[in-house]
Amino acid sequence: MEFFWLLLIAGVVVLLQALVLGRRSLRQIDYERKLSRTYCHVGEDIEMIEIIQNKRRIPVPWLRLESILPAGFQFGHQAETAISEGTLYQNHTSLFSLSALTRITRRHQITCRQRGVFHMDSALMSAGDVFGLTRANRPLRIESTMTVYPAYTAIDEMPEAYRSWQGEVEVRRWTNEDPFLITGVREYGSGDPMNQIHWKATARTGQLQVYRQGYSADPDVMILLNIEISEQMWRVVTEPIVAEYGLSYCATIAADIIGKGMKAGFGHNAIIATEDEQDARILPAYGSEQLSALLQCMAEVQLKSRLPFHEFLQSFVPQHGQSNNMDILIVTPHVSEPIKQAITTLEQAGSTVSILHVPGIEQLKKSKIYQTMQDHQPRKKVSV
Repeated sequence: MEFFWLLLIAGVVVLLQALVLGRRSLRQIDYERKLSRTYCHVGEDIEMIEIIQNKRRIPVPWLRLESILPAGFQFGHQAETAISEGTLYQNHTSLFSLSALTRITRRHQITCRQRGVFHMDSALMSAGDVFGLTRANRPLRIESTMTVYPAYTAIDEMPEAYRSWQGEVEVRRWTNEDPFLITGVREYGSGDPMNQIHWKATARTGQLQVYRQGYSADPDVMILLNIEISEQMWRVVTEPIVAEYGLSYCATIAADIIGKGMKAGFGHNAIIATEDEQDARILPAYGSEQLSALLQCMAEVQLKSRLPFHEFLQSFVPQHGQSNNMDILIVTPHVSEPIKQAITTLEQAGSTVSILHVPGIEQLKKSKIYQTMQDHQPRKKVSV
């Protein structure tokens, strides 16, 4: 009889704790997630901060947090967290208890190993009683976006072709005459156009005088990326590491050019989020805001071809006989005959076109670059 009453009391206690700790356990639990930064470059570290607060005077025996996060984020080891990782996403599951009237802060160290724009906008919180008889679930909406720019390449590791091009641009920066900048007059020389004669100065001196023009201080540099690995590539990039390294070149060049006080722009023939082709190009401009816009555009590049590169180049040819004096730097893994023809057309229209070759996969495998880029790719295994 005593055993019966003992079982009855135990059953009542279990039911009471299920009612108190079970379905109502999440009513006064607040959750917040934030990032230490909203943008960084591939290979850099950030911190993800989770704040969980129990406003009740009753403890939570167990609390389970489950989040689907990008596979490109490499988390540091934490004892209470299990990670199941796939090629695109990884599932993070944390299990812990929460005392009454407690606020805890959990910090996760993350290495961003993949370029892109990542939206982390959901999580699932679960809690229940001690014996698992009842359970409460609450989906969480979290507005959190992380932008990962391409990694920079050290200037001394850039190809010799880039350093030569860089020197030519620096020289032309001070030798290109600007027809809209007049700094004085000088004597007429052979080859000077007649419309440059300064008639008042000629009458005053008795000798032909022409306007002295200033120099174009800042060439308009347009960096154009060819996402196609080869002429035979259909649509999806077959060697992502080659394309990512091309983007790393573009990011390095843009930062270098803008850092030296010149104008830089960027364009590509890859798939974009919108249907507006103008979103795939940013015209040259100055300053840190321009660099941020260029890096954002590079982060959004998807590894699929939107149109053949030679057609993309044709879109930069001015219409109706106009001239185009941009300095165009093409970053490409290959140069086909149609691309050569498009380059010739651009040069005839007044542009200065240079080519920076991106190493192929076989070349990359023989260098330290390959291992570095491999380390930044998402893992394809499951780890707990």
